[in-house]
Amino acid sequence: MQDTSKQYDAVITVCRDLFIKKMKDYGSAWRILRLPSLTDQIFIKAQRIRSLQENEVRKVDEDERSEFIGIINYSVMALIQIERGIAVQPDMGVEEATRLYDEKVALTKSLMENKNHDYGEAWRDMRVSSLTDLILQKLLRVKQIEDNKGKTLVSEGIDANYQDMINYAVFAMIHLGAGE
Repeated sequence: MQDTSKQYDAVITVCRDLFIKKMKDYGSAWRILRLPSLTDQIFIKAQRIRSLQENEVRKVDEDERSEFIGIINYSVMALIQIERGIAVQPDMGVEEATRLYDEKVALTKSLMENKNHDYGEAWRDMRVSSLTDLILQKLLRVKQIEDNKGKTLVSEGIDANYQDMINYAVFAMIHLGAGE
């Protein structure tokens, strides 16, 4: 479990660094995105990963890692949007966005540690393609919840699904060697 925590932190450091650089380049333009727009961005990235996993010919020189980073960062943005609501104009500086990013990641890592304890690190025996499929399944669930205007009968909330997507993407990145 200790290795998982260190590997998790190493993956998040890469994602966080990119998030901060993009905040410096673009500001908080992402704050105007509604949750379905963020969900669709994550969906596009997950579909691209699946396509990369299934097709041997690549016309764009990118690998799965950059797409998993996107899934993690867009999911964190979604968690921030759930808490803060959608802005009409970019309204957040780098410091505040980074603080909220760190807060959401800390909660998500805590969830991972609790589940990892209960499941005995079963993810280590999973394939990256299976983690991709689980992310896609979570996305379809989120889309359904969004279509239902956020109402569920027995299911966990939309935020838990974003947290699971972050954790699955981190696990995939660790499998791909990014957590070393």
